[in-house]
Amino acid sequence: MQNTNQIPENSRCEQAKYEYKKSSYSEIYEVLQSLRKDEILCDIKLETDDGGVIFGHKVVLASASPYFLAMFTNFSEKNQDQVAIGQLKSSALQLLIDFVYSGKISITEQNVQDLLAASNILQLQEVKNACCNFLQAQLCPTNVIGIIAIADFHDCTKLLTSSELYFKQHFSDVVEEEEFLSLSSEQIVKLISSDELTVPSEEKVCKIFESVIRWVKHDLDSRKPILPQLMEYVRLPLTSKNYILKNVVDDPLLNNCFKCKDYVFEALRYHLHKSDELITIPHNIRTKPRQPSGTYKVILAVGGAGINNEILDSTEWYDPKLNQWHFGPKMITSRYAGGLVVVNDNFALYFGGGNYESTFQSADALDVSSESPKWRPTYEMLVKRQWFGVGVINNYIYAVGGYNESCESCLNSAEVFDCRTQKWSRISSMSSRRFCIGLGVMKNLLYATCV
Repeated sequence: MQNTNQIPENSRCEQAKYEYKKSSYSEIYEVLQSLRKDEILCDIKLETDDGGVIFGHKVVLASASPYFLAMFTNFSEKNQDQVAIGQLKSSALQLLIDFVYSGKISITEQNVQDLLAASNILQLQEVKNACCNFLQAQLCPTNVIGIIAIADFHDCTKLLTSSELYFKQHFSDVVEEEEFLSLSSEQIVKLISSDELTVPSEEKVCKIFESVIRWVKHDLDSRKPILPQLMEYVRLPLTSKNYILKNVVDDPLLNNCFKCKDYVFEALRYHLHKSDELITIPHNIRTKPRQPSGTYKVILAVGGAGINNEILDSTEWYDPKLNQWHFGPKMITSRYAGGLVVVNDNFALYFGGGNYESTFQSADALDVSSESPKWRPTYEMLVKRQWFGVGVINNYIYAVGGYNESCESCLNSAEVFDCRTQKWSRISSMSSRRFCIGLGVMKNLLYATCV
């Protein structure tokens, strides 16, 4: 007989399944923390060199720290219930173990160095990062050098970068602190050689030259040999001639060092060229202005023709940060259709061009780093040309093609100015005569095209 109460096979319900996920494990860690403090079910006892004893659970410590994970799984300590932890203070270790169980830690000026050292050893990256963030927030001229040393020692890359940048941006204040005198030779060379040092000029109250001399004199016997290396990065040519004559020339440390005296003579020669109305194009680090982090470039507009077709002698520069144009010094001669280049970020050269009557081959230079910049004549080109292309490759200035009013013809010739030798030289001519040239530089190659 058929059982009429039996449920048909095809009408049975699918097997039900319900998954529950705990939203928080904080209660578990609170229990574990309570067990640890009461020394219940603890299977490891950590001892420090200063006599501290801290209880814990291996599985909890191993889950939070790669250091403990390796210790309790790969080394002899896995079978021990008591382990000596060297190089750590018990107070720091206690705070870190509490952090493992609670996820909370209090960092102060008094414990930050100990916590940073301990978290670095135990590979507790969260705490290490928190210590670095704390130190970064505390940066000031009185402690930045110490923080640089701490960051370097514990391999805190981000903190080291930010603290070194702070040093460079507040150089004038930092060098007044006693900590500055504790810098190692390697540290001071690295900092003094940086282009990012922020100083109003090389000769203000906390000037670089005086800070170098002060640092050397602090430990004269051991530091005197490094003076030439430091002076290599002191940009004496960018100081005023009066400052050099008054404060540098007769300095006994420099007078007893042949290499240092060479740097002084170099600076004086630099100013001599200026007084002779000839601009010497800079070609080494001592004649290149520093470029502090956060600085920005401007756009120069020189000469040209006005709305009434008058030839201009004006210089203007555009500040993109302020969205404003400013007037600069007037040119020696009104001209248009010339070539304008900037070399080493502090010298602008305008050469060639002309007016409605003639074509020029003269060249003028503007030292934009000078306190009172003005245009000065410099070395003439070999050929008169206007409407030509210009480009700069590795301190070589190229003038290509153009138009010569006197012979009423386009040019295919080209020449180059070597900023080191201060001479123009002919180079290979283009295959075609061109003027109104667009000249581009890519991968140390010149590309010329007609507009």
